[in-house]
Amino acid sequence: MSKDSRLARMAHVLVHMAFNDGAATSDTIARMLNTNPVVVRRTMAGLRDRGYVASEKGPRGGWRLTRPLENLTLLDVHQALETASVFTIGPSDGHVACAVERMANRAITGALNRASAALEAALGQVRLSDILAEGQALRAAMDQGRPHQCPNAVAAQ
Repeated sequence: MSKDSRLARMAHVLVHMAFNDGAATSDTIARMLNTNPVVVRRTMAGLRDRGYVASEKGPRGGWRLTRPLENLTLLDVHQALETASVFTIGPSDGHVACAVERMANRAITGALNRASAALEAALGQVRLSDILAEGQALRAAMDQGRPHQCPNAVAAQ
């Protein structure tokens, strides 16, 4: 079963952007995530549409945060990514005329709706600034005094 890791990957990117306090190009982000810059631009577009990041062209361009991480939660990022569902299970449509299938579908849909609401409430409690603070504490403990980088990434532009 494949999993959708976009939420974790975009939280990762946004925290790095705050860590390094500068613009990050699509190429830089792509190297960090081991993906293609086109995928980065497509994914970041949802964040831009919500006003969480902005993109600038040119030699000093790239993606920049437009909102402090204190004002961004994992739920905000999740919703910006416009994922259809966090669940791979769902109702059946193989026997729509069957009353038993309809009852099973109602029960499953109700359970999924309750689980989704609980997950969204939990994601709404986690601010990206919490992740940043934990990272800053790690950096201080390592006492390197330079911006953190993923092994595949280069410093912010």
